[in-house]
Amino acid sequence: MKKHEQKSSFAFTGLSARLLLLTAVSIMVAEAMIWTPSVSRFRKVYLEEHIVRAQLATLALEALPDKSLSKQLGDELLFYAEAYVIVLQHFDRQVLMVSKSMPPKVDLTVDIRQGTFFAWIEDAFDTMRQEQNRVLRVVGKSEKDPNVIIEIIIDETPMREAMYEFSKRILQLSVGISLFAASLVYLALNWLMIRPMRRITGSITAFRRAPEDTLRELKPSGRRDEIGITERELARMQDEVRQALAQQSRLATLGAGMAKINHDLRNSLATAALAFDKLALVDDPEVKRTLPRLYNAIDKAVKLCSQTLNYVGNGMPEMHISKFHLYDLIDEVGEQLSEPLEEDFVVQPSAELVWKNHIPTEVEIVGDREQLFRVFSNLGRNAFEAGATHLTVTSHVSTQKIEIHLADDGLGFLEKEKKQLFKPFAGSTKEKGVGLGLVIVRDIMKAHGGDIELLDQEEGTTFLISMPMGR
Repeated sequence: MKKHEQKSSFAFTGLSARLLLLTAVSIMVAEAMIWTPSVSRFRKVYLEEHIVRAQLATLALEALPDKSLSKQLGDELLFYAEAYVIVLQHFDRQVLMVSKSMPPKVDLTVDIRQGTFFAWIEDAFDTMRQEQNRVLRVVGKSEKDPNVIIEIIIDETPMREAMYEFSKRILQLSVGISLFAASLVYLALNWLMIRPMRRITGSITAFRRAPEDTLRELKPSGRRDEIGITERELARMQDEVRQALAQQSRLATLGAGMAKINHDLRNSLATAALAFDKLALVDDPEVKRTLPRLYNAIDKAVKLCSQTLNYVGNGMPEMHISKFHLYDLIDEVGEQLSEPLEEDFVVQPSAELVWKNHIPTEVEIVGDREQLFRVFSNLGRNAFEAGATHLTVTSHVSTQKIEIHLADDGLGFLEKEKKQLFKPFAGSTKEKGVGLGLVIVRDIMKAHGGDIELLDQEEGTTFLISMPMGR
């Protein structure tokens, strides 16, 4: 039941139905734009035809031998001309040709010899807005003799009814054309776009349900248009995600194994510590010299396992986005680095750590303040542990992003170290380092839509951190 309801909902709200409706509406709008000048033209032609009818009536009168007109014949001529009065005006005289005994009062004079395109459109809408009959005095030229002007007095209601009938035919034709064209467009788009998109959507849904199932992977159709590009990129992405999931599974297994190893190493260290206490009482220079080295080796192994396990298992923490001044953040990092906070953060006592904050005080950024604090703290600590005594922080702000430079006067990196700098477990240059510090820094910047890179310097080290403004 739910599946049937889902299909029905898709039929009315899907892309194909929207395209069908959009095509029909577009054609109706186009027909409405055509109807406006058409109905205006219809009104003008209607009046011109009545002028021609009036002229034909006068020709019938002139054909009489004595040009005398009986009342019955006059009424018939006026009936066929659909007029109350017919008047001919020559350049030197005006002749009343045919008229009813009591013609009605004229409400509006229409001179079809004058008027602009927009004026005729306005007059047409004015006619269609009327609810009561108006008597019109229509003035036009004779087609046979330009020097002869013909005037007639007619009712407006028959013309308005004819305009409504004309509009009705236009509407019927527009609806027919729009439905026919929309159906053709629907069939074409359904074949060229909707069906492939449904196929892509089905592949995405199947992949979400069973990403490990290689039998359901999308097979590109070989098209060279945007649909074909989407199919190929989706197939490539699914393959990469499938490989990443397999690697993640192996890493999870590795993490579980390392957790056991870490637990066993800690137990071994605890046992070894008890033995060290007893061995420390042994008054043997060789034993006293060997014990610290052995203890440090085991301690380093435990730290390596713990940090690796944390990196694989924890991932990126939840982001807490806020807006804050960058100068204050950099200042706090400098204050923290002025005093060692960890046991393995060792600086020569004679070294004077100089943290130069050249960030403008008005610069504001949007991001996770705690995570960005961790970024600058790690970079500053790495610089000072590598022998730098001065570290300068500057920035360049544009409308779209901010670039932050961290430059120190340390020894820098070797070429082989630069290639491994942002690779896990490979980029550490410290004896006790695991090689995850800069990797974590880059992950944090990627989460902020930015990045970090090492700039080429002849002396010292300069890191460039970039991130968007106003995220």
